[in-house]
Order: sequence, then structure tokens, then C-alpha cells
Amino acid sequence: MLARVGPGRLALSERHRFANQPVLLGGTLHWDVLGLYRGVLDGLRAVTSAGVVPGSVGVDSWAVDYGLIDAAGTLVGLPVHYRDDRTEGVVDEVAGQVPLPELYALTGVRPLRINTLFQLVAEADSARLAAAARLLLIPDLIGYWLTGVAGAESTNASTTQLLDIHSGQWSDELIGKLGLRRELFGVLRTPGQQLGPVRPEVAADTGLPAGTPVTAVGSHDTASAVAAVPAATERFGYISCGTWSLVGVELSEPVLSEDARLAGFTNESGVDGTVRFLRNVMGLWLAQECLRQWRADGLGAGLPELLRAAARLPPGAVVDADDEEFLAPGDMPARIAAWCARAGEPVPEGPAAVVRCIMDSLARAHARAVADAQRLSGHAVDVVHLVGGGARNELLCQLTADACGVPVVAGPVEAAAMGNALVQARALGVVPGELADLRALVRATQPLRTYQPR
Repeated sequence: MLARVGPGRLALSERHRFANQPVLLGGTLHWDVLGLYRGVLDGLRAVTSAGVVPGSVGVDSWAVDYGLIDAAGTLVGLPVHYRDDRTEGVVDEVAGQVPLPELYALTGVRPLRINTLFQLVAEADSARLAAAARLLLIPDLIGYWLTGVAGAESTNASTTQLLDIHSGQWSDELIGKLGLRRELFGVLRTPGQQLGPVRPEVAADTGLPAGTPVTAVGSHDTASAVAAVPAATERFGYISCGTWSLVGVELSEPVLSEDARLAGFTNESGVDGTVRFLRNVMGLWLAQECLRQWRADGLGAGLPELLRAAARLPPGAVVDADDEEFLAPGDMPARIAAWCARAGEPVPEGPAAVVRCIMDSLARAHARAVADAQRLSGHAVDVVHLVGGGARNELLCQLTADACGVPVVAGPVEAAAMGNALVQARALGVVPGELADLRALVRATQPLRTYQPR
């Protein structure tokens, strides 16, 4: 994405898009991280070949996954996908060393088996980990390849379940209890700090001017997306809706109660020291996996067509969108049907009915999370902002407004890229410094649509 930002101006233009396809190798699901890096370089080249001279580059991605580099800076093995089954049962194993209430009180993070902590415990005895000198989360790894500077950006680091929620630093206590090496975890930086200039060979390859800075942003895409929520007051909830739905409220202090832990809420770092108090909901992954299966079965209908058909259907079956049954890749329509049969729900017949089931289920899950976030935090919500790819989904937006009972403001769609760009622009001195100012710029420049509850 190329962003043009200035007083009263915020415009994004897509310059390059590339697939992110995991690879199953030797029974383990990996990310094709070299393919992703090639895509990044191709994207930078697409910008400069059009005669544009960027003032800065920023990288965000999904959370929890990591690459390992050795003392020479060489990648050790391939990063493993968080949906790989290697972490099954590891939460219970860790709970035997660190009780889960204690773990939550220390980190503020919901103990999901996808978290970095559990991934590291799962490979504690691996040769890959033994050979590593540094752990780099995915955007930190891309930043390292661009600049040669290793480190860890705080919003993404907060998702690892290895940061002390009180100090905001790596928890030496927890790292020691788990038998991990402290030197794996690099110096933390906050959004707006510079990593450094791009390497000379990167500049030569991409056409970037020598010395172009790479700026740390909210490198967890949800942190960037929430920074771009066009809220006018503090009384808002948010849903960052894509493959996952991250549903919650923005706070100044974490909520560490036992009720919050049992309700599955997490406290993640946001831009400018904010706390994203949220719950992970399975999100549009359910629909994405159904579409993949239907294409494999020779059914050619796309999501827009199925959503229009689903909107004409009455509400039917509802599944628990948070059930780990739906986490792994596989035949999602069959798993939804099996879940409904076990729960005594009517089994949806045909793709449109399955899509309607998914949208009703996600809307209910969104509403539960918004209600629980208010109850647990004491933070009232007058409006819910739904940002990310799900903002295009009219049926989901309307059903979410209906279920929440408050207006849903949809947009911007490219919220993560927008928040990324705004933090860079602020670091360059192009826009004012307060988070509220950045949000006002989004509100003034981006198309938004409000859905009233019916």
C-alpha cells in the first residue's frame, strides 16, 4: 500500500498484492516466509518504479508466529503456522508449571494454544531452537531483512504471553520458569520509533533512496487497525474483522480479574500505551474455509453471491464460533454440519444456508464479546466500529448491529494499512501527535456506513 498523508489528506492506493499460502512440509504447517519477503520487495519496487519516493516504510502482520535466526543472522528453519497441531495439549502442560490464573495475572493474555509461549514450549527440545540466537516475530523478521536491525515491537510482543503486563517488558520470571533462553528476546521498541535505514542492497534492489527509514508501527495488524478506528468519543467498541474477529474496547489500564480470564479476554498493547481489552472470535475464517472446500468440490459460487442468497433466508442454525473445533484447516462445511447435529441445531442445507449460519453465529459472538467487554471493564459502549475486510460484508454488519443493539459504523476496510501509515506519518511530523487527531483524520477522509439495529 502507498499512503499519501498530510493535513486533511489520507489516501491509500494498492500497488501490489500477493498470496499468503501456507505449506505443509513433513507433516508440519509452515509459512512461506521467503515468498512473503519477495512479495514485500516486489511491492516496494512497484512503488518506486512509478516514480514515487516514500518517506518511510512500515510493516505489520498477524501475531504470535516467529522466525528464528542464528548468530550470523541466518534464518533457522521455516516459521511454523499457528494453526499447526504441534501445540495440542501444551496449555495443560504449561499449567502444570505455571497455574493459568497466575499466568494471566502476570501477562494479562488469554492462554490460547496458538500463543508464542506455547509454540516455544512445544519445540523446546528442537534443534532449530537450540541453534537460534534471536526470536523475531514475523513483522520484526521482515524489518530485520530490510534493515539488518533486530528487535521486537511492543504491540506484537504483547501477544506472545511472555511480556509482564505491569512493566511492559519481557518477563524474566516467566521465561526462566519455562526454561527458555532470555537472549532469544530482543530489545523492545514502540510504534513511531525508527528501526533504521534500509540496507544498501535493499535500496539497490527496490529503487528506494539510500537511507529510507523503516519505522516501527503497531506491527500487530489489530493494533494498527484499532489506531485507525474513526471514533469520535471514548465510548466505543471495536471489531477488527477479517480472518479473525478481534472484539473489545480500548482502555488505559488492563483488566486482570478472574472473571475476565474465565471469559476469555486478553489485554494487548495498543498504540500510544493503550490497552486493547478484547476477545478473539473465529471470524471470517469460517467462510474462507467453506469457500475453499466448495471450490475443491467444483461449486463455483463466490462469497458476494452467497451473501445475497443468505440474506434472503430466515435465521436458522447457530454454532459457537469460538469452538476450537473450527480452528484447523479442513472440511469446514462438514464440521459445521457435525457441530449442529451434536448440538441439536438444524443442519444447514446448501452453501447459502451454511453462509447464513456463519453470519448469524459471528454476529451473536460479536454481541456477546461487546457485552462482556463492557461488563468486565466498566467501559460503556454507545457505538461499535467494525473495521477491516468484514466492513464490506453488509449482511454481517447489519446482523451485528441487530445483535449488539447499538449502531455499527463500518469502515475503513483497509484499517490496518491506514493505522500503519498514520503512525509513520506522525513519526515524520506530517500529522499531529494525538491518537484522537489521527482518528479525526480517518473520520474526515474515509467513506463510512452506519447500520442501525433493527
